[in-house]
Amino acid sequence: MEALLTEFSFLSDQALEDKKFDPSTIVDLMKLFEIESYKAWAAMELEQEKQVKEIETSMQQAEDYLDSVMEEAMDEFRRFEEEMEDMCKAELKGLKDTAVKARKMGNLMEKAATVASKKYMQAALNSASATAKSAWKGLSSKKVHPS
Repeated sequence: MEALLTEFSFLSDQALEDKKFDPSTIVDLMKLFEIESYKAWAAMELEQEKQVKEIETSMQQAEDYLDSVMEEAMDEFRRFEEEMEDMCKAELKGLKDTAVKARKMGNLMEKAATVASKKYMQAALNSASATAKSAWKGLSSKKVHPS
């Protein structure tokens, strides 16, 4: 483009100095300017398309990276969720086992209390019977109990 500008400057000077100057040479030079402009425009357009493709490639790489990171995060979340579920199931099983043991212990304690109260009642009845028999013997033998 600089060579064309130099040529244009030279032809302009020649046109001013030479009366026999043919203006078609400037027209030809202007056509060269036009061709050079189209070439520059095409080169710029190609460069722009190249940059667009590079940007699209970069965007695709970024999307792929984001997808892989998101997939890893989801996998980690799923593992965490499974671990928590397993822990909760184990804790629930432990609580159920403790509840069953507590129920059995309660039943055993209830049975023990029932047996103890029956034995206490039996002992009380036996004591009352023995006292009544003793009192009856005392009345029948006319002896008074020292108490």
